[in-house]
Amino acid sequence: MLEIIVLPLLTMVTCKETRAAIIALHKNGFTGKDIVATKIAPKSTIYRFIKNFKERGSILVKKASGHPRKSSKRQDRLLKRIQLLDRSATSAELAQEWQQADVCASARTVRRRLLEDGLVSRRAAKKPLLSKKNIRHRLIFCRKYSEWTAEDWGKVIFSDEAPFRLFGASGKRLVRRRKGERYHQSCVMPTVKHPDTIHVWGCFSSKGVGSLTILPKNTAMNKEWYQNTLQQQLLPTTQQQFGEEQCIFQNDGAPCHKAKVITKWLGDQNVKILGPWPGNSPDLNPIENLWSILKRRVDKQKPTNSDKLQEVIMKEWVAISQDLAQKLIEGMPSRIAEVLKKKGQHCKY
Repeated sequence: MLEIIVLPLLTMVTCKETRAAIIALHKNGFTGKDIVATKIAPKSTIYRFIKNFKERGSILVKKASGHPRKSSKRQDRLLKRIQLLDRSATSAELAQEWQQADVCASARTVRRRLLEDGLVSRRAAKKPLLSKKNIRHRLIFCRKYSEWTAEDWGKVIFSDEAPFRLFGASGKRLVRRRKGERYHQSCVMPTVKHPDTIHVWGCFSSKGVGSLTILPKNTAMNKEWYQNTLQQQLLPTTQQQFGEEQCIFQNDGAPCHKAKVITKWLGDQNVKILGPWPGNSPDLNPIENLWSILKRRVDKQKPTNSDKLQEVIMKEWVAISQDLAQKLIEGMPSRIAEVLKKKGQHCKY
């Protein structure tokens, strides 16, 4: 009879199930010796389970009391408020402020309490400073184009300048290393005091990347250079991608971009302008994402001199697929919606 009952129980592997099986046999009248004979668990474990069941009348394990919690719920809420008032405060600083509420806790305890509220320490995102004027202009721009679809944005050519530096200084690099390998040659990012920097201007649309030009050394990024760039790079791109179809040019508020001579020249060329573009708003321009992708690809090639860097930039630029460009453009309605949702503040893009 014992074998019939125990046979299916022998397959049980978890402590909870084993405990339940032992108590079930005990309730059916089997002695501790009989249960030990089944080898369902060690002898000491079986007798301990039976003893605990007799004392408490339950198979549940009594929860250990542990160390008393040092803070009350009210004190925990106070800690959360202190942290939200100063997001950059360290756990050690918070522990000192918490002492004023008669809570003597370590920095580690502070981190645990904040973690319970979902407050995790992370590197601060770098974004341009937004003034009230910037926020107002961002909202005006987003409301103006809030009804635009991905198809509408597909008629826009986005443009901007970007710097590229040697030795991977233009982007972040993460490495996986073992203990003691921090300064291994394959785990460091070489730097120089004055790295060569190359400035480029480029444009793209949902139809793919357009022209990319490199600003010659010792050349000022002024209105004369910009007009020449638009003449030699923008107009051929619009003709190649859109032909006789009307497209719209995105032009940010950099001084050389909004010069009167540039505005007049664009009008003479019948170039329709998107905007007015809000200041300090790179998160609204998908070409910023394109620059980040391009910089990562260039850094992987590890160019060692300025000429090689220029060569790699041009090579990787033309290798960018239309699918990638189109995907970035199709995300414009989401960017607009998120800025409106956040009342003009930064969005995740």
